[in-house]
Amino acid sequence: MPARCCARGAPHRARGPGPRALRAGPVAAAAATSRAGGSGGRPGPPGGRAAAPGGTWRAGAAAGGAAGVGGAGEGLPPRGSVVETIETGRYRSWEPPRWLWRTVVGGLLLGQVVLKLATGKVHLRNTHDQLQIVGPRSMGVCLLTASFVGMVFTIQFIREFTKLGLTQSVGGVLALAMARELSPVVSSIIIAGRIGSAFAAELGTMQVSEQIDSLRMLQSDPVDYLVVPRVLSCIIALPLLSLVSFSLSMGASTFLADGVYDVAANVILDSAARALDSWDIVSMLLKSMAFGGVIAVVSCTYGLTTKGGAKGVGESTTNAVVVSLVSIFVIDFVLSFLFFHGAGGDALKAAMA
Repeated sequence: MPARCCARGAPHRARGPGPRALRAGPVAAAAATSRAGGSGGRPGPPGGRAAAPGGTWRAGAAAGGAAGVGGAGEGLPPRGSVVETIETGRYRSWEPPRWLWRTVVGGLLLGQVVLKLATGKVHLRNTHDQLQIVGPRSMGVCLLTASFVGMVFTIQFIREFTKLGLTQSVGGVLALAMARELSPVVSSIIIAGRIGSAFAAELGTMQVSEQIDSLRMLQSDPVDYLVVPRVLSCIIALPLLSLVSFSLSMGASTFLADGVYDVAANVILDSAARALDSWDIVSMLLKSMAFGGVIAVVSCTYGLTTKGGAKGVGESTTNAVVVSLVSIFVIDFVLSFLFFHGAGGDALKAAMA
């Protein structure tokens, strides 16, 4: 018996954790070992009394703490041990930064979309539905914005060019600015705010509600069914929106110049015809296609990587719009540098003739 051993002054052997503690897990086993070591590592009190089960004498606790067995308190695992790390919640598995993870996912998603478009794996019905959303339903907002942008730039250009005696050049400068930069960029901003946010919110809701996992269980590829139609619809619809927006902006500029500033409509249109080249229209369409692909891929990436319920859906939607806008301006600079860097001033000379 432990009492007899303590009465004779011989320390009894410290018992390890029992089978039940081992089955309960490493935390319970460590706690059992600490209790056993604290109660059995020192001789019992004089008079033949044994220590209470699970209790620890102060001298024994102090000695155990100095030896690194009992820790700073009763029944605690050694400081800095794996058991303490798990108990206190300091152990965390490493995760990559969210932006890095989404960048990798976006690159892989873009590769899958290109591969599926090259092999002809396109869901035609979903593509038609998305074209209706991106194209005709966004037409009104794009045209209204383009018309007012054209009139605002007409006011600024006519004021300054009239002072220089270059009224006949207003139409050419307006046409160059609208075709090369304003029409594709403004239309892309409208699509990013209206369509990109919708894509991110819709796919994010499907992700947090496990609808995308259900598609995989039904042996349907989410990229084929959800991503490719959205990317293809933006690539097709955005150049058409930019072209129509350019036409309406030039019409609004001509109407304002003729009605308010007494600059004849034929002067504006003739100057624009002399300044514009076929490459200006082609570059506008190429930029719009690039912008549409970026908006769709970024929005779908943020939607498919959404976590955290309704709050995560809101954050993904906001971040998708912000990243899409920044990407539009970066790609616009790169394409403008490639298309027009080193080009001469022949267009402007033609507009001033």
